[in-house]
Amino acid sequence: MNWQQICELDLLPPEYGLPALIRNHPVALFRTRDDELFAVGNVDPFCGAGVMSRGIVGDRDGEPTVASPMLKQVFSLRTGQCLDDPDARLPVYPVRRRADVVEVAVP
Repeated sequence: MNWQQICELDLLPPEYGLPALIRNHPVALFRTRDDELFAVGNVDPFCGAGVMSRGIVGDRDGEPTVASPMLKQVFSLRTGQCLDDPDARLPVYPVRRRADVVEVAVP
């Protein structure tokens, strides 16, 4: 797996997203208030805009989610599955914390 350093953990506030372009993959990186890290595709599949990192972080029945800032569809941060439309999903990327640095792996 090809891990890429993205940022120090302190630069990723809880409940906010951070965009990153990793080997031509637009990625949205999130840190929840429980300090869990998630990385999903940054392009909203409904409108094609690279905006998911500016989405609203929340949860639906305990599932950590992000809502698109454009059309408000909600996506699971764990699976990328759209919870409002089963035909849509975001790509999901492995993410980890090594020391105080957040890393994401892309294919």
